[in-house]
Amino acid sequence: MKIQVLGSGCPTCKKLFEITKQAAKELNIPEEVEYITDIQQILDMGLMSSPVLAVNGKPALVGFIPKVEEIKKAIQKNIS
Repeated sequence: MKIQVLGSGCPTCKKLFEITKQAAKELNIPEEVEYITDIQQILDMGLMSSPVLAVNGKPALVGFIPKVEEIKKAIQKNIS
């Protein structure tokens, strides 16, 4: 499993990264959450806004900071 937060490095993106790490820990997911600030990778996903929570290379949440429970649901929904 691969969990990534993509963003520009702004406070909003950093907040999503921190909340996502918390959600992964609560779900007992041993993998590290990756934080990517390469805007080109966001564009390569066909997205025009950030931050992005991606699970296994696919966007799960885009453009806002959800609560921990929403992130956990998005991760679980996108686990393959």
